[in-house]
Amino acid sequence: MSAAEGPLVVGVDTSTQSTKALVVDAATGRVVASGQAPHTVSSGAGRESDPRQWWDALRTALDQCGDAAREAAAVSIGGQQHGLVTLDAAGDPVRPALLWNDVRSAPQARRLIEELGGAKAWAERTGSVPSTSFTVTKWAWLAENEPEAVRAVKAVRLPHDYLTERLTGEGTTDRGDASGTGWWASGTETYDEETLARVGLDPALLPRMVRPGEVAGTVRDSHDLPFSKGTLVAAGTGDNAAAALGLGARPGVPVMSLGTSGTVYAVSQRRPADPTGTVAGFADARGDWLPLACTLNCTLAVDRVAALLGLDREAVEPGTDVTLLPYLDGERTPNLPHSSGLLYGLRHDTTAGQLLQAAYDGAVHSLLGALDLVLDADADPSAPLLLIGGGARGTAWQQTVRRLSGRPVQIPEARELVALGAAAQAAGLLTGEDPAAVARRWNTAAGPVLDAVERDEATLARIAGVVSDAAPLLERDGGTR
Repeated sequence: MSAAEGPLVVGVDTSTQSTKALVVDAATGRVVASGQAPHTVSSGAGRESDPRQWWDALRTALDQCGDAAREAAAVSIGGQQHGLVTLDAAGDPVRPALLWNDVRSAPQARRLIEELGGAKAWAERTGSVPSTSFTVTKWAWLAENEPEAVRAVKAVRLPHDYLTERLTGEGTTDRGDASGTGWWASGTETYDEETLARVGLDPALLPRMVRPGEVAGTVRDSHDLPFSKGTLVAAGTGDNAAAALGLGARPGVPVMSLGTSGTVYAVSQRRPADPTGTVAGFADARGDWLPLACTLNCTLAVDRVAALLGLDREAVEPGTDVTLLPYLDGERTPNLPHSSGLLYGLRHDTTAGQLLQAAYDGAVHSLLGALDLVLDADADPSAPLLLIGGGARGTAWQQTVRRLSGRPVQIPEARELVALGAAAQAAGLLTGEDPAAVARRWNTAAGPVLDAVERDEATLARIAGVVSDAAPLLERDGGTR
């Protein structure tokens, strides 16, 4: 490893499937070491993970970074949003964490919306209408289904909070991740007492809110990671807010992330409040806002369709009138948590490659349908769409997004933007800079731009028509629109 030009920082991405760690030169943004270790996610009735394996994965990822991790002056954790981590008096998990894509709390989500004034009231108070992904619905589900577990709970955390607390010994969170709980009021930027009372959650069980740029704590003695005692620990944040930091995103620039979930978002200086629930009114990690729409089914769903067809994920073929809605795990946008996939328009001459292309089209359609709601009215409609996440490297994803959006598409060369954003947050502690400015100095968004092509209005209209016509079927198993 060549000598660094500045101090080293560590950025972490603890995602649904794995934990990744980057050691970054704070002066240049050069990644000097990296590591990654997988997680196990249950595949039964719900989606759960034991938080202790996140710590084990973090230790493995940092061990892969070697001596560079030991030299770090600051560290920050970015993590999957919404997950419900319940801890006992000793700080150990009471039960496995309920993850963002666990849809068992759909009945609780519907009931909470009704009991607390309806969708418009929720949007005005918290910025969002809670779906089954939101942490508040998961706590309500746990209280109804596992009351003994709830009685044992002495602390409630989000995934990134859990790892940060194990580093520092202090329970902290940040506005970006807290805004996805459903019990954080975006207007006052405080925990919402009415919501907490309704679900029977004592606010004393929740972590302290750390302001943007504030130090969350320092690494304590009792840990088995390579950091020195006293190493600075930043607030950390949720994965989408961390990725926005990693891009150095400016207000109005659209971002589409193609991962386990698919998201579209843009930094905004206006506090969002969409009463339809399509757009979640999240906060960002700096003091602005991050209106966002999310689908449950993205790269994993399309890869599953490819596997069922016995095809490589790139083996798409054009010229199809078939429609495939890849709602393999239910869906969040549209809000159909109990729906399943739907295939329409199949004919004798339909090829396997055309079916696969239809899966791509169905996944991208849901995201683009929310993009106009995410962006402010004065946003530039010709601005390049930043395409990030694992799917952004795939030609079929790139061309589908281009064809259905009608926008130029920019593909940042920087990888692991969540971990890079966390690293930028850690670097900001050392330099006093805005983390987004740090990322822009690192030039993280640089990458090729694919020119705009004519928007495929016919495909968009066809898919929208199928979604509308199939609504009674999609909703029959308990989904709601």
